[in-house]
Amino acid sequence: MDTYDYIIVGAGSAGCVLANRLSEDEGKTVLLLEAGGVDRNIFIHIPAGFFKTISNPSVNWLYTTEAEESSGNRKISWPRGKVLGGSSSINGHLIGRGQREDYDGWRQLGNAGWSFDDVLPYFKRFESAEVGDDEFRGRHGPIRVRESIEQHPLAQVFMDACEELGIPRNPDYNGATQEGVGFFQYALGDARRMSTARGFLKPARRRRNLQVETKALTKWIITKEGRATGVRFKQDGFEREAHARCEVILSAGSIASPQILERSGIGDGERLKERGVEVVHALPGVGENLQDHYFARFCCHAKNVETFNERARGIRLGWEVLRYAFTRKGLLTTAPGNVSASIKVMPGVATPDVQLAFAPASYVEGQLGVLDDFPGMTCGVWQHRPASRGSIHLASTDPEVQPSICPNYLTDVIDQDTMIGGLRKAREIFSQPALAKYVDIETVPGPEVKTDAEILDFARRTGNTVYHPIGTCKMGTDPMAVVDPELKLHGLDRLRVADASVMPLMPSANTNAAVLMIAEKAADMIKAAN
Repeated sequence: MDTYDYIIVGAGSAGCVLANRLSEDEGKTVLLLEAGGVDRNIFIHIPAGFFKTISNPSVNWLYTTEAEESSGNRKISWPRGKVLGGSSSINGHLIGRGQREDYDGWRQLGNAGWSFDDVLPYFKRFESAEVGDDEFRGRHGPIRVRESIEQHPLAQVFMDACEELGIPRNPDYNGATQEGVGFFQYALGDARRMSTARGFLKPARRRRNLQVETKALTKWIITKEGRATGVRFKQDGFEREAHARCEVILSAGSIASPQILERSGIGDGERLKERGVEVVHALPGVGENLQDHYFARFCCHAKNVETFNERARGIRLGWEVLRYAFTRKGLLTTAPGNVSASIKVMPGVATPDVQLAFAPASYVEGQLGVLDDFPGMTCGVWQHRPASRGSIHLASTDPEVQPSICPNYLTDVIDQDTMIGGLRKAREIFSQPALAKYVDIETVPGPEVKTDAEILDFARRTGNTVYHPIGTCKMGTDPMAVVDPELKLHGLDRLRVADASVMPLMPSANTNAAVLMIAEKAADMIKAAN
């Protein structure tokens, strides 16, 4: 078949959800296109395998940003999943919704139907949570959510230190309020990753009306007379076309979705002409409004305690591998963060503005996922709602050439002040009596880094992405909006975008849960319209 009712571009966090929900209607045919391959890599499924997949080109696009003065003139690696499940197959497993006010803010921008009360049922729909109250948590969804299996003693000590500083304990940051400190929650089932490929796509692939094509790189969307009619893609060295009776749904993510639109002639007219692309539909907001969480680390050499660093090398690591294989417990069940603290830093803020992520481990500077050879512990610091804005645009019309990614980290003074305040707060937590007894020496940024200027310089030189790019096809009703509140492309029929790119503002959390919510809601809207 080359004609389907729905064509979904991208089998990532959103695309797998959509493929499942839309194929529930046996009377509709669905084509799901994925540029990457199948999710057979063993490190995808082992929780600690995150440290392998984050740099593996067989399952990862390995994008890089432009070198920008605001982040130390460095090219920063931006991992994105190139496999069924997309980034839900290579991320750090963390599940966080953010704050009620985040989604109420979307509604205040004119996006009817996207307040917290509107989206809560969709957050609950995708999860089967082992924590929290029924009022806020789902119990019967495809994605199992739980706290960490391996709860290191230092995690409890860190929470005790937060309480000594007046930060309250919070047993469920995805419940009534986000503020406070508690264990991170993970998408894990049977001590294995719960990607959307596992939770949503795998059971749906038994349906005869769902066709999944991997290694299928979408070149552009085919349009005719003001509507999307299909897609052109490359597979096995050949170019193919597929046509849609009802809709094309673009779910390629915050990096690839604006690229595909621009290659299709949809975007800012002058910019497209400069790249030699014929303008099909002028839409200046495509690729703009880029937002991302940017973090810096506070690290200490630990004493009087064993950390993950010692357990992750030599014979000890071999034991941990056997332990995981036979008991599904131990070091290999862990993720990058163990404890979450959502706190207020800037004067006068009504809700938490900084995220802290604690782990009883530390990493070699500049080597992602490589643990130090001494006992260590880390507190990652990032701002919940960055004010800086960047862009993603075509560098070439060749779909295999990476785009130009300009995140403009720390260009807004609010972001600078919040980062400084967050790092100071982390240092203050580590000085509390509960935790201080385990601190030998501060290693990063180091005790010599004291003034605001020195702390900001450190953050610019050493900070990194938290892997949460959003906003490049933002939802709204203003002239720079790309889609409307039903996720339909402004001015072009039968084309929707449903992924992280439609978020108008950053949620105060890791973004994967919000993407699943968007896909669940999009599926309902698409079904209702067709």
